Amino acid sequence: MVAKPHGGKLVNCVVRGRRRLRLLEEAGELPRVELSQEEAADVENLAYGVYSPLEGFMASEELESTLADMRLPSDVPWTIPILLDVDESTVEELREGDYIALCAGKPIALMRVEEVYKHSKEDIALRVYRTSSLEHPGVARVMQMRDFLLAGRVELISDPPNPYERYTLRPAETRVLFRERGWRTIAGFQTRNAPHLGHEWIQKTALAFVDGVFINPVIGRKKRGDFRDEVILAAYSKLIEHYYNPNTVVLSILRYEMKYAGPREAVHHAIMRKNFGCTHFIVGRDHAGVAGFYKPYEAQEIFKEFPDLGITPLFFREFFYCRRCGGIANEKTCPHPEEERLRFSGTMIRKIIEGGERPPEYVMRPEVADTILSFKEPFVGG
Repeated sequence: MVAKPHGGKLVNCVVRGRRRLRLLEEAGELPRVELSQEEAADVENLAYGVYSPLEGFMASEELESTLADMRLPSDVPWTIPILLDVDESTVEELREGDYIALCAGKPIALMRVEEVYKHSKEDIALRVYRTSSLEHPGVARVMQMRDFLLAGRVELISDPPNPYERYTLRPAETRVLFRERGWRTIAGFQTRNAPHLGHEWIQKTALAFVDGVFINPVIGRKKRGDFRDEVILAAYSKLIEHYYNPNTVVLSILRYEMKYAGPREAVHHAIMRKNFGCTHFIVGRDHAGVAGFYKPYEAQEIFKEFPDLGITPLFFREFFYCRRCGGIANEKTCPHPEEERLRFSGTMIRKIIEGGERPPEYVMRPEVADTILSFKEPFVGG
């Protein structure tokens, strides 16, 4: 059976029917808070239960508990703050108990302001990312936050614009789909990259002992050098078309801004996939990390602190191509020295693609490589 939602109940803050029409009218008369694309995605994730058990942006007690204990005040595991920051002009005439319209061009949600508060950005950055270096993209993002935070439950009245609607499934929908397929065990796979053979082997190794794999690429703001959203989706679609049994895989997006918080974010990624119904979650090398800030397998070690997480982590060592083995292997299966191993370096793959060439077939499926090369600018900041 699919996993129970985190906290025991799948949150649903989506307003429908006549009440939605009434709230749409009311939204026009309320103070507006314009959201970034990433904040709008947070509202959507709150409303559809991706962030269950959260129903809204965090209050100060929830934030402090998350920072200090990696748990909510209810003792439910939670590792990443979900915050709405605003500037002073927004809160000058705003009182706790007021309703506001959260807007992405148009009103998408209403929120009752339960708390207006401030918190040290330096403290958030240091405790979430364990560094204050602005070289860390997550820290740099936190330091750009505005000075005030608003807390409150959201009520979604209109979905934000979504150019990838055909790749979108909500947690309530994936849970039905997994049951219809008869899947009792589902491994979630987080990715922000187009697939190379190392990714494929991780997924297919997981498929050896679960019923299905849920490939759930992150769509949203990423750091320079990451693959663009449309490239990731096109590449995975091509890989699944040519190399997967369609009865064992589901591809659906997660609209979410990568935090690059390493171990903490690995747990958060697992929680989100648990809410989609996954019973297992794949954690590989450098999960959610950024060069130089976390140890290669630190994101696996943190799961020891959460025996009550409710989703089983699957730990994989790094896969590579071994000349002596004549195929894909990892440290557990390959006895040969380093000089026999050809690793799937993201920097190497990017350099080859930027040169207009196809990566070797021991690195990437030719159909996937050709799909990537069909894009003029496949990388963020390219």
